[in-house]
Parts: sequence; structure tokens; C-alpha cells
Amino acid sequence: MSEVLLRTPICRALHRPALLLGAERELMLLTLLALGGLAVSAANLVATAVCSILWLGVSHFLREMAKADPRLSRIYLRHLRHAHYYPARSRPFCRA
Repeated sequence: MSEVLLRTPICRALHRPALLLGAERELMLLTLLALGGLAVSAANLVATAVCSILWLGVSHFLREMAKADPRLSRIYLRHLRHAHYYPARSRPFCRA
């Protein structure tokens, strides 16, 4: 008896990461909002130039980070929630 494998087509848009300008969407928008707000609140040409140069550098870093893993910030935040040491016990309510 030969079994036929069924193939189910999956639309790429359903599992493709949400990137903006090649970086994670949330991080890029947060960076743009913070540096844009700083440039507008300073209201001079020097601050605008510094903020734009800083944004270019940070956006390049965020793009490189997204190339390594598009969900790297979420993975890092989940890593921070884990404990550094889990003692070897048979169950959570075991007495030592």
C-alpha cells in the first residue's frame, strides 16, 4: 500500500515576520519616534543632524539583528524571564 502525502499550500504572508525597513517593526518605530521627538523638541539644525545620524546607525544595527533572527527581541525578553538556576527536584512542591 502506498500512501500519498498531501501538500497543503500555506500563504507566505501568514508566517512572514512583520519587518519595517528590514528591521523589527516595533523596534524601528520606537527608535524613529524617540529620535524624531528629540529632534523636533530640540528645534535646531545640530540636534536634527545628530538624531538623523544616530537613527541611521541604530537602524543599521536593527537590520543586522533582523537578518540574524527576525524575532530576536522577543526571544531576548523571554530569555530574561527565565530563572538562572532551576534546582533538581522531582516536583514543584517537593520538600528539601
